[in-house]
Amino acid sequence: MKTIDVPELNIPRVVIVGGGFAGIELIKGLRNKDVQVVLLDRNNYHTFQPLLYQVATAGLEPDSIAYPLRKIFKEYQNFHFRLAEVERVEEDNQLIHTNIGAIKYDYLVLATGSRTNFFGLENVQENAMPLKTVVQALNLRSLLLQNFEKALLTPDVKIRESLMNFVIVGGGPTGVELAGALGELKRQVLPSDYPELDMRRMQIHLMEAGPRLLPGLAQASSDKSLKFLKDLGVNVWLDTQVKDYNGFEVKTNHNRAIFTQNMIWSAGVMGNVVDGLKKEVINRGNRLEVNEYNQIKGYKNVFAVGDIASMTSEKNPKGHPMVAQVAIQQGRLLAKNLMHILHNKKLKPFSYRDKGSMATIGRNKAVVEISKWRSQGALAWFVWMFVHILFLVGFRNKTITMINWLWNYFNYDRGIRLIIRPFNRSKKKKEHEEEEKLVML
Repeated sequence: MKTIDVPELNIPRVVIVGGGFAGIELIKGLRNKDVQVVLLDRNNYHTFQPLLYQVATAGLEPDSIAYPLRKIFKEYQNFHFRLAEVERVEEDNQLIHTNIGAIKYDYLVLATGSRTNFFGLENVQENAMPLKTVVQALNLRSLLLQNFEKALLTPDVKIRESLMNFVIVGGGPTGVELAGALGELKRQVLPSDYPELDMRRMQIHLMEAGPRLLPGLAQASSDKSLKFLKDLGVNVWLDTQVKDYNGFEVKTNHNRAIFTQNMIWSAGVMGNVVDGLKKEVINRGNRLEVNEYNQIKGYKNVFAVGDIASMTSEKNPKGHPMVAQVAIQQGRLLAKNLMHILHNKKLKPFSYRDKGSMATIGRNKAVVEISKWRSQGALAWFVWMFVHILFLVGFRNKTITMINWLWNYFNYDRGIRLIIRPFNRSKKKKEHEEEEKLVML
């Protein structure tokens, strides 16, 4: 059996799978402690996922929201990183198998995050565009620009409109923010880039299966978001479920058909489970059942944090939301609890502190809820900007993102409209099949 080349030391080894928010905070908490930390991820960078939609809509370059994992932890004496795709866990022998070999662990932490949930809609899965990774964001940006270039060349009005129309499925923060960004592109950018096209024919549709947008926020914030989107010319369809999409026509539960070659799916996510775990610990959301210390139920030294972890209780039967703050707080606490285990101290149970929710719809248009304080409009927009800049990793990323936003704010422009890597729809199915075999973000 091939093994991963990591130094053998006479201290406990903590293997962490996934360099997302939870994994990063966990590693920070174990900095230069008396443990060996090994991080496995199929990417060599951390992605700030809340801003993926800005990469997709030409607001930011990908290197503004991605940061090298090795650089984050370059001064950590007990840290090792290996670029690997995890295949399965062999819990009996405390091994984790990857495409580059196997590695033994004393403690294993799964922070594999989530992936897009298409709810069994095979045609939608094959033809729609997800938005969970940097690669997917670049694919979406290329598709958007390529389709407008094609629209200039086709004499068929119906085909031209399908190339210019957008359907976004899911009225959560990603869907709302993406719809708002496209609405601003339609108003401020695309008319000057494509003066030969009649932008009145470009339609942006946001479809939500529930009765309101942003269900995690208060009704007032949902109503204000709806107003902001309508002001930007977005068509919002509530209580509307997508039933099928063949790459050209969207069919809904109201027998409504919308023609588009641009469908973006942000209607749900599911846990990114690693093979080899007991089936009884995997719940309906494809998440791993954990106790109040983030231990996977039935396992003594295997933990799960972040989106993949489902910590349910009588007071919280659905578990914590799959958001960054939960991952960050769980990662920080688990670092302390691992040290408590090593020193035979009492573990501290996890208690989520909700620091609020927010979403931006466009320039001077945002909704923010922090504790009992709520705001909508310009002030909320500046708060949203400040918070996102604060949580970006790396001074360079913070600076470049702020400069880009200020430039866009004063010039009503987005200057990153480049087709760097043309999107080939015929390759999408193959890429998806390969992605299904992987377990990490």
